[in-house]
Amino acid sequence: MKYKESDGIVIGLEVHVQLNKLNSKLFCGCSPRYHDAEPNTHTCPVCLGLPGALPVLNEDAIVNIIKVALALNCKIEKQTLFYRKNYYYPDLPKGFQISQYDYPIAIGGKIKVNGMGGERHIRIKRVHMEEDPARLVHKGPIESSRYSLIDYNRSGMALIEVVTEPDLRSPKEAREFLNALRNILEYLDVFDDSLDGALRVDANISLAGGARIEVKNISSYKGVEKALLFEIVRQKNLARRGIKITQETRHYDEKRGVTTSLRTKEEEHDYRYFPEPDLVPLGVCNRIDEIRGSLPELPDIRRQRFVQQYEISDYHAKVITSELRLADFFETVASEVDNPLLSATWIADVLKGELNYRGLDITAFPPKHMIQILQMLRSKKITEKSAVQIIRTILDEGGAPPEIVKRKGLLKIEENIIASAVAEVIKENPAAVQDFRNGKNEALHFLMGQVMKKTHGRADPNIVNKLLREKLQCT
Repeated sequence: MKYKESDGIVIGLEVHVQLNKLNSKLFCGCSPRYHDAEPNTHTCPVCLGLPGALPVLNEDAIVNIIKVALALNCKIEKQTLFYRKNYYYPDLPKGFQISQYDYPIAIGGKIKVNGMGGERHIRIKRVHMEEDPARLVHKGPIESSRYSLIDYNRSGMALIEVVTEPDLRSPKEAREFLNALRNILEYLDVFDDSLDGALRVDANISLAGGARIEVKNISSYKGVEKALLFEIVRQKNLARRGIKITQETRHYDEKRGVTTSLRTKEEEHDYRYFPEPDLVPLGVCNRIDEIRGSLPELPDIRRQRFVQQYEISDYHAKVITSELRLADFFETVASEVDNPLLSATWIADVLKGELNYRGLDITAFPPKHMIQILQMLRSKKITEKSAVQIIRTILDEGGAPPEIVKRKGLLKIEENIIASAVAEVIKENPAAVQDFRNGKNEALHFLMGQVMKKTHGRADPNIVNKLLREKLQCT
């Protein structure tokens, strides 16, 4: 879909990140490793909100959120305070959620994305911490479900909420932002996004002249883009029919790709925020320098290092560092193959494309296999076409490069065999030969293709080109 400035698209995101690599939940000792457990088996009086149970703050969770805030270039506040966010819903056993309000852990910050007009910064309004509600399981679509089931295993999990300013101008930019944020979180090693519910998004969107619509609980990166695309079309259609767009909260149904109305949008005063009396104010200033010193090399810094150290293009460095495991994969390969540019090109352009086509990630391809393939290329034992065939065979059938080369006969053939194939092609295609001699260069490409076909792609294209030109000039 094309976007125009006249559309007046304004998007802000509230991203909820589950700190699922901690040893316990945010305010109790329950294990956070509940994802494969039976429902309601990772609970205790605290996360069930039973009378008399008191919260005890998880120190490691505070360290992790400060890491995230520093990586997002935020300002860490001198003092933070927890509040009670009051609303009644079955997923909140206490009748309120412990969150933060006037005194979040961090404010400000920014993330760089590839926007509609090139690279630009999306401002971060605040980063704060809260506990996760329980999980509701609906029977069928949410708007027609006859009942809901509740699993309290998730209740009390440590959540980071990253709130952006309304700086995003398209669904694609929103997805770019989420990919950049996820990449930073992976480098920090604070969450596992392969787990259900690890990252959830509430998106606020409005079009020129319309009210702000909130779309709740989008659970995938692609889902955010699709939900916002649907909302843009829906709101434009309403405006064309003269129907006023009113502020409301909507639910995104990923299976049907539509949003449905949940309720009118709440305002802040509806939640009746007040300080949590069971948790004292928290000061973190004395830990900031220590935590800053423990930060790993982050994506933008690693990207710059790759350009300088390995002398690869900024484009390749950006693609490779866009995933932590891909960046680690590249460094492993580059340490064994004496040509970083060759490694970057084959990993970023060829291997990543083949993985994306199959919906796989880099863990599906051992780095030792790429090292073997590139070493065979460097020593001119195989052609580029054969290298691509080996990669595809590994992904589709399994196996190791040496075995695949032997089984499929992919080693380069000798020049005398290529010369024999060239002679046969010239004899079999007199019309193309005459076209070449009449100045039609595309005829040479045709003849080269025929030679490569005869040699099953095992001939060196440079040798084929040289032999064809020699033969055509002297016959």
